[in-house]
Amino acid sequence: MVPLLLVLLLALVLFGAGFALKFLWLVAAVVIVAWLVGFFVRPAGVGGRRGRWYRW
Repeated sequence: MVPLLLVLLLALVLFGAGFALKFLWLVAAVVIVAWLVGFFVRPAGVGGRRGRWYRW
């Protein structure tokens, strides 16, 4: 009975980790797309130059 429970617990943990990793990949893709959009669509800065959309 204990090995069966351990296998079921392992399957549950691996399923949860797979879901979390897929979710993190989706979040990373959204962040990269937002960064690229912000990089290409920049407001005009002082003197007509294209400014940076970030502050560093």
